[in-house]
Amino acid sequence: MERQYDLVIIGAGPAGMSAALYGSRAGLKTVMIESGAPGGKLLKTHKIANYPGTGEVNGADLAAKMLEQATAFGAAYEYGEVTDISKDRTVTLADGTVIQAKAIIVATGTREKMMGIPGEAQNVGHGVSFCAVCDGAFFRGKDVAVIGSGNTALEETEFLTQFADHIYIVTQEKEVTADEGLQGVLHDEKVKLILHHRPKEVLSADHKVAGLVIEDTETGDLHTLDVKGIFPYEGQNPMSSALVNLGILDTNGFVRVNEQRMTSVPGIYAAGDIVAKDLRQIATAVSDGAVAAQDASKKIRQKRL
Repeated sequence: MERQYDLVIIGAGPAGMSAALYGSRAGLKTVMIESGAPGGKLLKTHKIANYPGTGEVNGADLAAKMLEQATAFGAAYEYGEVTDISKDRTVTLADGTVIQAKAIIVATGTREKMMGIPGEAQNVGHGVSFCAVCDGAFFRGKDVAVIGSGNTALEETEFLTQFADHIYIVTQEKEVTADEGLQGVLHDEKVKLILHHRPKEVLSADHKVAGLVIEDTETGDLHTLDVKGIFPYEGQNPMSSALVNLGILDTNGFVRVNEQRMTSVPGIYAAGDIVAKDLRQIATAVSDGAVAAQDASKKIRQKRL
């Protein structure tokens, strides 16, 4: 049985929840569909210090407040996995549910990149983790490696200092790329920075991580770090598989949008980390969601969608 909504939002991270708030406040019949827990990457972030008006806030706490506000004006929240979005604004879910929308806002975000080295895949969940907030406590008293030196890598390193004995930050760069305000963690006695090195192989024993082989990018020399946990933070892949047939993706799989966050397909918008842009932050995601929902509301009222 087909269901109908004015606005269908796919994803319940900051962008999706902002869109739900603005869409429902504008009087649109709105549903927000999420295949995981509401909050997106907020749930994996221990401390947020750059979202205006909150000071330092725990990511999960901020997610809960956003969800409460996003649904306060009648927006529905549903669990579901979207498998296809068509140009006529039909949304198909994995369980066969079909939803027809006047406007769609895709806010599915990104997934962490794998390192793509031997031993990695079989050790995901057995020492290889993409969420220090989720798994950091399992490495109390052990040595771990963080791959990458961007903002997320250093934020997660700071969290891991609560548990791990030593934390090796491994990066191919010749200098740290994170914001200067985050680099204080590099002075922690538990933290060792290893520049111009890349991961080559995850070693395992008894079905769990037993070490990490790294390569010097300048000399080719190999070294082994005796670590029990590995946390890769080397970039993101867009979660855009449901959009591949719409002709709205760039060569990296991110969604191309205009100033109103609409794609080249009328009535289909994108917001948040899935958008092709330079800065991916909570503040920009919330802005995207608000802009997209406001434009959709206007066009629906004017019967242009």
